[in-house]
Amino acid sequence: MPQGKVKWFSSKKGYGFITEDKTDKDIFLHISSLEKSKLRILKENQKIKFEIKEEKDKLQAINLKKV
Repeated sequence: MPQGKVKWFSSKKGYGFITEDKTDKDIFLHISSLEKSKLRILKENQKIKFEIKEEKDKLQAINLKKV
């Protein structure tokens, strides 16, 4: 399971990004993935584990877990 840090997340906008540790790629994070993972708040630079889903040639973080 990939690991990374929260780059930024805005609950008002409903999305944010996680920077994957191994590749330094920014992975999109939608608020629905956060809710499905039963997490409420993400802070900048918070360590997190996640799975990556590819949708319409874009990477999205799903199944989030705190480290």
